[in-house]
Amino acid sequence: MKSRFEKIWREWRGFALFIAVMLIFRSAIADWNHVPSGSMIPSILVGDRIVVDKLAYDLRIPFTLMRIASWSDPERGDVVTFPSPEDERLLVKRIVGIPGDVIELDNNELIINGERATYTPLDAEQIARLSVDDAHRYRFYRESILGDERYIMLHKSRYPSYANSFKPTRVPPDHFLMMGDNRDNSRDSRVIGFIERERILGRAESIAFSFDYKNYYIPRMNRFFEDLP
Repeated sequence: MKSRFEKIWREWRGFALFIAVMLIFRSAIADWNHVPSGSMIPSILVGDRIVVDKLAYDLRIPFTLMRIASWSDPERGDVVTFPSPEDERLLVKRIVGIPGDVIELDNNELIINGERATYTPLDAEQIARLSVDDAHRYRFYRESILGDERYIMLHKSRYPSYANSFKPTRVPPDHFLMMGDNRDNSRDSRVIGFIERERILGRAESIAFSFDYKNYYIPRMNRFFEDLP
């Protein structure tokens, strides 16, 4: 029995070592994550596979949230991944507020430290390049604030709700306020609260590849190897 095990180990140890190295690499250095929801549309579409730099901010013990070393902090505007404090499900959101910021949302208009964001509607050509399904149902804007900008999406028929507005709120130390670019369809800090610094696993950098789930998994070739906005 022992010799049989040793034979199997000799034949498969190279493969086992490869798998172990890959798991450690994906846990601590870089990863590629599937995006199952539309909370970051139009920046990230359902079916995108995003590349996440897990060394962007710190080095962690593989498979844990424990930091060995840290060299920078997440910045306002970064797209990051983190486990939800609700159920530990991996989420992808944009950092809107950093520690000390006072954030307000007034009828879907963002205000940070007293400065109100400007909203520039996208034209038809810009919207067409986004590859968003049922784009006619939404309004698209370039949101600009404090030197940072991104595209956001709002549902044309969505009525005012708790998610469209909230009063000025200060982001606590060592916490961040997250929001999705699809503002009417994102379970973010408006629901799950502020996110602790230690939960942020890495910064999403680019799209490795993308498939259109609603159209027979046809590759979206225009999104392959694209940097995130």
